[in-house]
Amino acid sequence: MTETASGMTETDSFALDSLHPAVRTWFERRFGAPTDAQTASWPVIGAGRDVLLAAPTGSGKTLSAFLMGIDALVREAEHGTLADEIRIVYVSPLKALGNDIERNLETPLAEIRATAEELGYSLAPITTAVRSGDTPQSERQAIVRRP
Repeated sequence: MTETASGMTETDSFALDSLHPAVRTWFERRFGAPTDAQTASWPVIGAGRDVLLAAPTGSGKTLSAFLMGIDALVREAEHGTLADEIRIVYVSPLKALGNDIERNLETPLAEIRATAEELGYSLAPITTAVRSGDTPQSERQAIVRRP
C-alpha cells in the first residue's frame, strides 16, 4: 500500500475523499489519518447502511459513528438548507456517557466551524442538546421546538 507524505495510505485518503473540505481539513489537522475502524466504517455509513462497530477503546468509534452525520450537517449548513429539526439521535445506556458525547461533539463542531471560516465557507449554526430522564419538561419542549 502506498503511503503519502502525510503518512496516510491510499485507503485512508479514499475514506476522507467524500468529506466536505472543511471537515476533511479539520480531521487531517487534528488526527492525521483515520483509524482502521474509521476507514472501514465511513464508506458503509456514508452509503446509508446500518453498521455495528466493535473496536477497542481509543480506536475512534465515536467519530466513526458521527463524522458522516456531521459532514452532512456541515454541507447543509453551508448551503442554507439545514432544517431546524432534530437530525441525529444518540441513545446512551448511561446519562454520563450521553453528556460526554455532547462535550466530545461540541469541540469538533466548533473547530470545524473555525476551519470552514478559514477556508472561506460560511456555515449556519449546528446545535447539540442532551435529554435524559432528569431533563425538565420545559427543556424537553425547547429541544423539540428549536433543536
